[in-house]
Amino acid sequence: MPQPPRAVWLRDQGPPRKPRLSRERIVTAAVELLDAEGAEGFSMRRLAARLNAGTMSLYAYVETKEDVLDLALDAVMAEIELDTPDDRSETAEDAAEDSPWRAFLVRQLSQSREVMRRHPWIPALTSARPLLGPNALARSELFYTALNRAGLDGPQLAAAVGTLSYYVNGFVASENVWRTWMNDPEGELELRREAQAHIDQQVGRYPTLSSQAQLEFSDFDAAFTHGLKIILDGIETQLNVARPPRTISEGP
Repeated sequence: MPQPPRAVWLRDQGPPRKPRLSRERIVTAAVELLDAEGAEGFSMRRLAARLNAGTMSLYAYVETKEDVLDLALDAVMAEIELDTPDDRSETAEDAAEDSPWRAFLVRQLSQSREVMRRHPWIPALTSARPLLGPNALARSELFYTALNRAGLDGPQLAAAVGTLSYYVNGFVASENVWRTWMNDPEGELELRREAQAHIDQQVGRYPTLSSQAQLEFSDFDAAFTHGLKIILDGIETQLNVARPPRTISEGP
């Protein structure tokens, strides 16, 4: 069975070239093309046309189409601000969370969501390739460090990071698809009301859905924040189980 090519980050890139094009221009154009056409509409031919260049000329800077996708993905990761739990003074919102690591993760994951909304192709790519670029690794290092300092390590740490990543990616992927298909607020509200009424008419068969589904609720911001809070609460519960609080009798 043929082996897939090694990721661009794992290969020797050779000396820099100085012809008319540059890797930076190619990556910038690739991001623009992905924003316009999505991952399914991306091709080296279309990328070359956007650059007014021949398709084969691109291969002086990258070996494969996958290289371009890896580079474009890492480029947009830089839009997520680098910060740590100690980088910012505590705000009222941060104080309400009590834990600096939680406030940090909320900031990072909220920014990740905004970046994925600006570049809807990100979830499809992150699910199919390792994130080994310098921008992605720098942000992953901070993410792991925040949870590790909070008290997680080993399988627990990996599971927590995975759960948070899957939540954000899945939420935004669904949100992007929904907003592409349903961009009329009044039409969306009517559709949600019709769906709720359809379930309510069958309350005997679906009693919990009828009372709890809340299909008329369409606030994606509130839903994202609430779902993230539930996950972080679960992580904090694990931390409390691993390190139960001391009582006064236990001393310092």
